[in-house]
Formats: sequence, structure tokens, C-alpha cells
Amino acid sequence: MSTATGTNPADHAAAAETEVIDFCRDLIRFDTSNWGEGKSNGEREAADYCAAVMREAGLEPEIYESAPGRTSVVARMKGSNSELGALVVHGHLDVVPAQAQDWQVDPFAAEIRDGMIWGRGAVDMKDMNAMILAAMLRMHREGHQPQRDLIFAFFADEEDNGNFGAKWMVKHHPEVFDGATEAISEVGGFSTDVAGQRAYLIQTGEKGLHWTKMTASGTAGHGSAVHSDNPVVRLGAAVAAIGEHEWPLDYTKTTRALMEQLSELTGIPFDEKDPSKLLEATGSASKFIAATLRNTSNPTLLEGGYKHNVVPGSASALVDARTLPEQDEQVAAKLKELAGEKVSFELLNGGPSLEVPFSGLLVEQMVASLKAEDPEAVVLPYMLGGGTDNKHLASLGISGYGFAPLQLPADMDFTGMFHGVDERVPLEALTFGVRVLHRFLAAQ
Repeated sequence: MSTATGTNPADHAAAAETEVIDFCRDLIRFDTSNWGEGKSNGEREAADYCAAVMREAGLEPEIYESAPGRTSVVARMKGSNSELGALVVHGHLDVVPAQAQDWQVDPFAAEIRDGMIWGRGAVDMKDMNAMILAAMLRMHREGHQPQRDLIFAFFADEEDNGNFGAKWMVKHHPEVFDGATEAISEVGGFSTDVAGQRAYLIQTGEKGLHWTKMTASGTAGHGSAVHSDNPVVRLGAAVAAIGEHEWPLDYTKTTRALMEQLSELTGIPFDEKDPSKLLEATGSASKFIAATLRNTSNPTLLEGGYKHNVVPGSASALVDARTLPEQDEQVAAKLKELAGEKVSFELLNGGPSLEVPFSGLLVEQMVASLKAEDPEAVVLPYMLGGGTDNKHLASLGISGYGFAPLQLPADMDFTGMFHGVDERVPLEALTFGVRVLHRFLAAQ
């Protein structure tokens, strides 16, 4: 597995840049599709692969299985100062499924085309997993001991809210994270073009998760009769009301800071009532950012009835709502109001919103690591509209950031790659990322 030769630091750097590509491709070739409801593929094989690299890096990884095949792997690199809080550096091994017929390439072949690695997980998040593995291996070869403990973790089941992964680990093995105070993971540190200026977005917040099932009740009967109490009709009205509801703009500390800094960078005034011009200036990141300026609620699945000529006694729908900090109860109440009477709600999955400061030593180290490789760039905070395993670590008092550094082409719709068709990551973005991540980890 090793490609390093000699003791020259340049050799170790070159080896890491070769290996990050190899690791990314190897990990993509493990089909770790997570179908939800406990159904998944390949997490054990991917965890064993990561464990082998960890051992090569002088670590002693521990394998944890929450259920057969639902595997996470964790190892701790001891620091020189036990009084400093540990940093968790984590990724997830699973990916959302891919329909091969929709892709230009085999989604699990990790083909290199047009200077990019194509495949499911290339950006979410086997690219970051590869950077973590290559950076830790380089630190070991260089004989570098960090000041603080570094806890490297690769979790199962992030794509289904971590019930078999980070959430399970935090509940059943919290001792693994003893002494940890901060964490870094996915969906931050990537670049976007802002009015011709390259800017890197560090994730300092993420919206809360509020997944519900709503059920409309009514009176069952023959499909030929007149029905004034039809649950299918009632559910349809509720789905339309929720899907069409426009949640008001509401700025958090993170999103307000981002919009103000974007205004300073572009010269476009920050209009709190209509930020569309500022959003347009962020290019491909605009869709990600727009989703963080308000609560959202999207019906995603309908179910009702069992025969053409029978009005059922109930019908149900799933709603994916994402909430701003401290607004979960407010959103739940509004959903019930929109749905109307005789529609009940059941919370299926929930997770807290997170928001941490864009300040302090850890952030300074992120910024410095990026600027060392890209001196003319600017670094900005942003909030993620989705969620990460940082939610689960937060229950242990661990402050989580998104920092998976990638320098991307200005015209690349990177955020559209998440869970998208033809997911891919540039080779140069990976080699840039492993240099930045190594600098950052070596500063710990």
C-alpha cells in the first residue's frame, strides 16, 4: 500500500498526493450503498480497508459493529500534551444509492475521466476519507506527533441519520471520544467563485433535522359514493399547503456574517428582505446558501389506498423539514397548522441544529492552512442546509466544523454533485486538499 520512498519531506508529500487519489478510487469501488431502514452494503469491507491504512500509520484501530456489517472504525493518535482537548477527524463510509442506468460511467468503478474521479461517494464523502488516510500516513512517515490527541473515525450509516453509526457509537461507546472538544468533517472548506474571487466556505453551522410522517384520517367507503370525509383529499390539501408554504427569511449569526462579508467582498448591498443578488454572486454555492436563510419543509413521499374503488380510512405522507437554530418547535407547530384538522404528525427522525463560532484557534488554523496553499483567497463561514455526524458528537459537548478542503474550478457545480448523478471530484482538488489537511493536522 505504501508508495513513499526515502526520508526527504518532498518524497512524503509526493507520496501523499499519489495515495489520496488511490485511496479515493479504492473506497469508491466498495459499493457501500445505504438504502435506509437498516439495509446497506459494504461498510465492513470499507472499514477493514481504512483499518489497514491506520495500522500502516502506526495506529491501533478498533472495529465496532452495531449490527452485522454495519461497521465503524476508530483510532487515536496520541498527542504530546494530554491536557489539550482532543480533535475528532471523522468521515462516513456509506453512500446514497446510485442508479447505474442514469450515469455516464459505472458509479462504482472510480473511472478517471477529464481529470476527475467519477463515482458515487467522490464528493460525499470518500474524497475526504482519502484525504484523512493520506494525511495521517504522511504524519506517521514524518515522525510527527501532534500536541493534542487526534481521534480518527470512519462511521457507518451517516446517510440514514447514524442509527447504526455515529449515533450508535455516541450512545454505546462514548469512551472512544474521551477528552474530545472539537471535530472536523464534511461539507466545508471547498471553494466557490464569488464575483471572480475564489472563496472557501468553512461550515460553522448546520440546520436541524425534523422528519415527520403525517397521517390524514377519514371514513372508509365505496369509491362510487359521495364522500365528504375522504382522507386522500385531506392529505392532498395538507401536502399542497406544506409544499407551497414560503417560510420567511431569518438570519442566524452564521448566515448574517456570511451575507455581510459577501457584501463587503462584492460591493453588492445586503438587502435583508431580498438577498437574491448576493446569492447570485456566489455562483454554484447559491443553492446551498439559499436553503440556510429560512426553514424548509418538503413533502417527499405519499401513501394511501389499496384499491381503485375503495376510499381508505387513512392516508399518509413523509415531510422532510430542516430547521434553523432553536426553531424546531416553531416549525412543528406551523406544519400542524398548515395541515389542518384530522391530520396527525409522528416524528420519525430528529437532530439538533448546530452553530459554532467562526473564531478561535481551530478556525485560525483552518484559515492559515488554506491561505498557505492559496494566498489570494478569502475564507468565509457558512451554514449547511443538511446535516452531518457532527450532530451526534454534539451530544458529548464536541463542537463540530465542516472542513474538507478542495480547490475547485470556478465553473463546477460542486454542490450539485451531492447525491447527484455523475458525481465526480477533480484530481487536482484532491491533491490540494491533502496538502491543506496535512498542514492543518500538523498544526494541532
